[in-house]
Amino acid sequence: MTTPAIETDGLTKRYGSTVALDGLDLTVESGEVYGFLGPNGAGKSTTINLLLNYVRPTDGSATVLGLDPWDDVVALHDRVGILPDRYDTYDDLSARRHLRLVIDTKRSDDDPEALLTRVGLSDAVDRPAGEFSQGMEQRLALAMALVGDPDLLILDEPFTGLDPHGVALVRDVVAEETDRGATVFFSSHVLGQVELVCDRLGILHHGTLVDEGTLAGFRERLDLDADAAVEDVFVELTEDGVRSAAPRDESASIAGDAPEGGVQ
Repeated sequence: MTTPAIETDGLTKRYGSTVALDGLDLTVESGEVYGFLGPNGAGKSTTINLLLNYVRPTDGSATVLGLDPWDDVVALHDRVGILPDRYDTYDDLSARRHLRLVIDTKRSDDDPEALLTRVGLSDAVDRPAGEFSQGMEQRLALAMALVGDPDLLILDEPFTGLDPHGVALVRDVVAEETDRGATVFFSSHVLGQVELVCDRLGILHHGTLVDEGTLAGFRERLDLDADAAVEDVFVELTEDGVRSAAPRDESASIAGDAPEGGVQ
């Protein structure tokens, strides 16, 4: 039996009186693309931070690639590629140097130029990151996440700052990574893209996993048309907490009430 890429049992995180994540039971199978869907403030980034040992849980447990995130953190990070929702680049360092830092840390033999070409930065290999646009920084962060052919690729809001070409590039990268056997955990509130890349969806709302399954399964169970957009599915499942759903296009997104203190 294949070990799940991610498995949580009652995973909980509280910040004082604010419950950022409430008893999450989640299984992401090896080799699948799992879309973790929810409005800003739902607890998506909190979940990722717990899985990567950036914060400690209040209660519950988790395994990632069969490892304990809190006891096996070094071994785990060697096998995981991370595109965080928030990150900082070094203004004075070139794109090549950024890649070299990650390559050296992971003791990988990757070619920085090949990785940068893969994400569309072949013309900016030696440019300092301080000259990059937001979209270029996002591409650089994606290249850094790909170092070492990770077994698990965690993408937290990967479409931030990207133009349509960059969005298509992320989709291509996800397909390439799963083709070689990697698992992709895909956190986003950009609805129109989620259904194009994900095998299954988990819908998080106010720190609780509301439901999960395939988009086709949600449509059937909710008695929606076969071509109903993922936005319609989300609204049906969380209609009492969602304030708006943008029209379906490349930038369609969902919005909700963030917990006190802005926890994500």
